[in-house]
Amino acid sequence: MADIDATRSYDEREDAGEKSDSTKAEYSTLRRATRVANPTTSFTSRMAFFFALTAVMTAAILSIVLAVVWERQFQGYTRQNMQRLAQQTADTLGTQYDKGGDRWTSSVIEYAKTSISAYPDISMQILDANDALVYDETAANRAASGKMSHDAKQNPVPSSANDIVSAEVTDSTGRKVGTVRLWAFGSEALITKSDAAFRQNSYTAILTAAAVAIFLASIIGYCTSRALTRPIKKITVTATQIRNGDLTARTGLKGTDEIGQLGETFDGMATELERDIKFEHRLTSDVAHELRTPLMAMQATVEAMQDGVLPADDEHLETVASEVRRLSRLVDAMLHLSRVENNEKFKIEKTDMVFVLKSLLTMQQQLFAECDLRLRFDDKTPNHELYADVNPDLIREAITNLMSNAMRYTPAGGWVVVSIGYEGRSYMQVSVRDTGIGIAKEDVPRVFSRFWRSDASRERVSGGLGVGLALTKEIVDKHNGSISVESELGKGTTFTLHIPLEHKAGGSSREE
Repeated sequence: MADIDATRSYDEREDAGEKSDSTKAEYSTLRRATRVANPTTSFTSRMAFFFALTAVMTAAILSIVLAVVWERQFQGYTRQNMQRLAQQTADTLGTQYDKGGDRWTSSVIEYAKTSISAYPDISMQILDANDALVYDETAANRAASGKMSHDAKQNPVPSSANDIVSAEVTDSTGRKVGTVRLWAFGSEALITKSDAAFRQNSYTAILTAAAVAIFLASIIGYCTSRALTRPIKKITVTATQIRNGDLTARTGLKGTDEIGQLGETFDGMATELERDIKFEHRLTSDVAHELRTPLMAMQATVEAMQDGVLPADDEHLETVASEVRRLSRLVDAMLHLSRVENNEKFKIEKTDMVFVLKSLLTMQQQLFAECDLRLRFDDKTPNHELYADVNPDLIREAITNLMSNAMRYTPAGGWVVVSIGYEGRSYMQVSVRDTGIGIAKEDVPRVFSRFWRSDASRERVSGGLGVGLALTKEIVDKHNGSISVESELGKGTTFTLHIPLEHKAGGSSREE
């Protein structure tokens, strides 16, 4: 015999060093403790990480765009500024050149030095009309200004022509008399110290903004993930409570979004589960009660005959036999109801329901007459035929149950009317109406419950088992239809079947 261990798994027992014992069996109904998963990375952390990763990618893309596009635009801007300064210097030198007698005098050169003294990070060269070097700030002594030392190699002329701007110096007649060349001191590009500082500050600001964005994205991701996981955790806790036996636990979640709908669906499922379990318990109690009554009657009669209180004659044996037959009918009815409930697939045929009802009433006519009841058929179909996709045997049984119920509770001299007709374009309506004793208003919602009786003593005399209407409802549900009841004490009851003309597998019952 295989080992049975309800408290520990095979692997756990193997780890504990236990040896298999083929002659030993264990079983325990003790509920296992729930092992809560403790992942290394929670959903909240993952969400925060994804938000932060999005911010990082955004900052990286922005930095690349700035490095490629903004840097190019920035360098073009600095070149334009340097070119503008060179042109202004050339225009000023042209004016001074005319005043100096059309010669590059020391005063003109000195003025050139003064013209760019406000820009200590810009170097300058002046060439004459023959491109001979007239002034080279690179070789000049600017140590007093703190710009450079005497060593010209500390401020060499850029090797690339793209790093130098030049402007022609013209006299009053428009004749070229020289050239001014400018470049940024200590830089291979036309970027001054102030421009470089501006660029550096810009990148610093971008990096700071990226860091702040990443931080805020992480905080938002954490808060958002907590808001998302809170209802999920609520559903998990509620499911655990239900599994542990608390059938009243509910999430209480509502809303139009997906999580709200999930919570409402879960609560609806929990309500259905609670109702089904309560119904199962009630059913067990009802079945026990129904079985106990005939068993006790048989036991009392048999014991009385054994003790000599009652004679073992045909009369008393018939009493026992009667209870046995009743018990047998009850078991048969329960088995039949169980088969109908569990048989998801059943044969469907396109059937003329008018013909089915006519034949059924013909067979029942004599039985009703013996009870001094009038049975009438009311055909409301236009062509005296109505075809529907049904299981004819089950539908016949459902209608027979309603007719038997009407015959049982209708006093002599009353009447029962069975009618059929269309209900809209897609449903048929079959009703059984009687002039019987009726059902109390507060009892109407319970008529389809198993073993329910409005008057137990009267039911028992009439032979009812309390299963027929439950079976009828189950048959109608199998056809994706519904059943309704209208009743008034002392005036009669009407049961109405609403069944679709076309059967669709898996369809839901029509709501009334």
